[in-house]
Amino acid sequence: MERLNKMKVKNGVVLITYPDSLGGDLEGLQYCMEHYFREQFRGIHILPFFPSTGDRGFAPVCYDQVEPAFGDWEQIRSLERSWEIYCDIMVNHISTESREFQDYLEKGEVSLYREMFLDFEQFWGADYKELPEYSLLYRRKEADPWCLAVLGDGKVKKIWNTFRDTQVDLDVTKEVTKDYLRSTIDQILDRGIAGVRLDAVGYVTKIKGTRCFCVEPQLWDFLEPLNQYFESRGRLMFTEIHARWEMAKKLESHGIWTYDFVLPFLTLHALVSGDARRLVQWLEIAPRNQFTVLDTHDGIGVYDADGWVSREEAEQTIGKVEHCLSYAYKELDQEKKKYWESYQLYGTYYSILGEDTERYLCARAIQLFAPGIPMVYYVGLLAGENDVASMMASEDHRDINRHNFSLEEVAEQVKREPVQRLLKLLAFRNHCPAFDGAIQVQLENDACFSIERQGEEETAVLACDLKKGRFSIHHRKQGVWETVRI
Repeated sequence: MERLNKMKVKNGVVLITYPDSLGGDLEGLQYCMEHYFREQFRGIHILPFFPSTGDRGFAPVCYDQVEPAFGDWEQIRSLERSWEIYCDIMVNHISTESREFQDYLEKGEVSLYREMFLDFEQFWGADYKELPEYSLLYRRKEADPWCLAVLGDGKVKKIWNTFRDTQVDLDVTKEVTKDYLRSTIDQILDRGIAGVRLDAVGYVTKIKGTRCFCVEPQLWDFLEPLNQYFESRGRLMFTEIHARWEMAKKLESHGIWTYDFVLPFLTLHALVSGDARRLVQWLEIAPRNQFTVLDTHDGIGVYDADGWVSREEAEQTIGKVEHCLSYAYKELDQEKKKYWESYQLYGTYYSILGEDTERYLCARAIQLFAPGIPMVYYVGLLAGENDVASMMASEDHRDINRHNFSLEEVAEQVKREPVQRLLKLLAFRNHCPAFDGAIQVQLENDACFSIERQGEEETAVLACDLKKGRFSIHHRKQGVWETVRI
């Protein structure tokens, strides 16, 4: 945690939530935090709370305003008085309704912002489909990654668009884009935000002859100066990249914080198979400068663990839980069920584990003892079950794990046994100083292992039996050992 000590970030549990998912808005979120979760969290990662044109906030119009339906900056400041607040900057794209893109549409080539956006045919050529190198492109949608822009003079341009048509990509190599990003970062940090996640950052490296995804060394040329700037201001920058596990180790070597997207699938595999070996091997070498997750607003990544577990092992694990996944209820594009980068499992972690409270709490205990700082998604916090109705009413399989809880629903959920026990577990992780120290992982046999966290004055040990889906926690304080009752 040496680098962490330089920054305005504490080694405590962080909640991940949409601004309107716990109580309907930011005021409701604060009510829930103060009444139910004060002892469980040191920080809150509020998913995009800016005006947006889609993708549940990830198509930002601007960053200097809070979406009025959620609240205002005063509400953010009110939350900051008790919790460190993290937020997102979408470095790969911006909304088509943004001031900058609208100015480009109106003024065309004389717009001050014209170089912010990538002319797709100028980059590839009009015959791009015939180019062998175009087939290398890593794509996130079935259609070609461009959208049409009609300029004020009547010209029609194809603008690079990796994700949805309301999200136009940015050319981060141009000075105007660099100025835009620096200005955006400054205005966010000036408002007291403790940490910023760079969303979709792997897509900013658009280089011909490559997959245009996480291209090296260009990725480090982009990330390292930004990381240094954040450190100079005492704040944390972290990255969101779904790629094979090697990328997490590279980010670690460059001193850049990221997520442990390998852990969710390895934990699932371990609990489903009863085999701890792959998980233990990963915990021994996993980055230390990372946030751990089991669930997020997206799915559980499979490709992130590719090569750590074999594809045969992955297939066996998925086969045992697929009756709990989104495509058990609703057809999913077959391409998205292949073992490539886009493959994720959609469902709540609690439901995917068969709504087995002991196994679910065991998974959470593993996450909380793993190296790094734990982030807990709001649906997982409330041991939420699959929201099949919401998913069926939308086009997005991810909505199975995005239920919005009213204040009344939160009040009911926190009474449930799995939630009460999880709150005890989170409070222990949040306040025990043993987690500031060293970590040691010990494999007892194929199914049993322990994780020891050794602080200067206290020790905490997690013992897991995956065959039984059971765990125990032992805590040493002032030389006396006790079993922590969860």
